[in-house]
Amino acid sequence: MTSVPEIDGERLLGRLDAFARIGATPAGGVNRQAFSIEDRGARRLLAELALARGFAVFQDAMANLFIRREGTDATLPPLLIGSHLDSQPTGGRFDGALGTLSAFEALEALEDARAETRMPIEVVAWANEEGSRFTPGVMGSMAFTGADICAWRSIVGSDGASLAEELGATISALPEATLRPLGMPISGYIELHIEQGPSLEKERLPIGIVTAVQGTRWLEVCFEGAAGHAGTTGLAYRRDPMVAAVAAIHRLQTTIMPFDSRARLTVGRVTAQPGSINAIPQSVVFAVDIRHPRVERLDAIEAELRQVCAAEAEAQHCTVTISRSFDMPGAAFSPDMVKTVEEAANSLKLPHKQMISGAFHDALFLARVAPAVMIFVPCRDGLSHNEAEYVEPAHAVTGARVLLQAATVAAS
Repeated sequence: MTSVPEIDGERLLGRLDAFARIGATPAGGVNRQAFSIEDRGARRLLAELALARGFAVFQDAMANLFIRREGTDATLPPLLIGSHLDSQPTGGRFDGALGTLSAFEALEALEDARAETRMPIEVVAWANEEGSRFTPGVMGSMAFTGADICAWRSIVGSDGASLAEELGATISALPEATLRPLGMPISGYIELHIEQGPSLEKERLPIGIVTAVQGTRWLEVCFEGAAGHAGTTGLAYRRDPMVAAVAAIHRLQTTIMPFDSRARLTVGRVTAQPGSINAIPQSVVFAVDIRHPRVERLDAIEAELRQVCAAEAEAQHCTVTISRSFDMPGAAFSPDMVKTVEEAANSLKLPHKQMISGAFHDALFLARVAPAVMIFVPCRDGLSHNEAEYVEPAHAVTGARVLLQAATVAAS
């Protein structure tokens, strides 16, 4: 006899506590970096929980972990739900873990209720989403959607470890998980995640429905001038790249974001050479992170940046060179999947809003091969990648309820 599937909030919160102990830091956070002993411990615990419930467990050549509950039509591709288990070195307890464990709770809720879905549903824990130990991040989802993992074999981590060796050890540490090929047809993807920003909390909304992920582009700007003595070189004789750089940064901050609410421009690193307190720099280099959902706006912002930097370099009798170091196009999520989540929130009488993700997630890559969507829940003070990261228990359970409802409909 079947019943209506229900999230067991106490069970979910207990699981979050249990996983938070794997790689726990003294300050209350988590250090569970990709392919580490701690990461393997979290993967093992999840696999053990799955096997105890009779679910099939798989992994692939990138150590993505899958837990499968069969549907009534075995010919249909599965619906994927999940997130990741790895963390930053001083990460929080909820980033990634909330989405993965809520997905597993949804699978258990369906099993508890003996509820049937037409499509199989698979929980996925993507490998190396964070990229804190091995760069780039989101390796697992990139590999699943077609990236060539052979290009990563020679990567060395921040601790000097070999990616190839640590990846192999991680896969070998879980022999109970059947090895499957990288990538497969899927019917869709739903990812629950903490917002990692303050808007839901400030607006007192329990649910955000994500319609798109912003594109990200990194530029390196190098102003070249002439080094000189700080005390003997008068204004008329200076070719000061620091003045040019500061002027350019100020102009960019006052002419881009104030006129485009979806644009983001951040200068996160500035270096000067030779870096002496009593010398005019020879060169100043700064790194710029620009973000926007639309690639044409990214192009326009980059073009404006190049014009501004050229003008300020000329004003200070300097030269400037600009190069791209990273370019990740954004992605719009499936309108049908967005509607499914919206209807789930409405059926649960939960206030919500549509929003764009400023950070990139595994869902960005899944959206390129299947209908995808994300669900956000608030986090206190918008903090994430921080040991103080916190999600109210009620918000964690609410997010899982929306995920369960949406996944049940999407897999029917």
